[in-house]
Amino acid sequence: MLQQFAETIAPVLRLPYIKRTRRNHGLEHATVHILSHRYKNTPMMGRSSDGGFVLFTQASAEDVDSAVREALRRMKGGEHGLAVHPGCGTSRLTTGMLTSLVAIAGVSGVSRRTAFNRLPYVMLSMMLAILMSEPLGLNLQRFITTDGDPGDMEILDISSRPSRMPLTMQPITLYTIQTHST
Repeated sequence: MLQQFAETIAPVLRLPYIKRTRRNHGLEHATVHILSHRYKNTPMMGRSSDGGFVLFTQASAEDVDSAVREALRRMKGGEHGLAVHPGCGTSRLTTGMLTSLVAIAGVSGVSRRTAFNRLPYVMLSMMLAILMSEPLGLNLQRFITTDGDPGDMEILDISSRPSRMPLTMQPITLYTIQTHST
């Protein structure tokens, strides 16, 4: 169903700004996949735009550089599945939306007492929503928010600066990866 929806909105997904952003989002995920094998249990977070992506990580500059270049090479070689990552905000947003909708539907329009009595059913429904959200979030990435085919993308620059991880304020390095594609 998502694939059919993506085909319906394909003209929007092919707009240059959106296409470049989706490709960079895919490259960001592929880079995180590669770095995650080298840096197990290390927090990483990224954010993509049409001009590239930023990556918060404790990985060394050399490892980030080689991971970005390997990710692009592998994606160009056909490993398009690297563009989908379970830790993506798309998947987390999907989980939040589904569980919120279930909770609202479960308690709306009833008294507090009735809502309280429905709580076990609402909780069960929320758990089912969580189970459904993982494959849904991954498919949203696959068909809508990322593009596993980098096309003619090239890496222009990789720079870094010290930063702090959002929320935890732990020291981390912010890498800015600039790309170009048509």
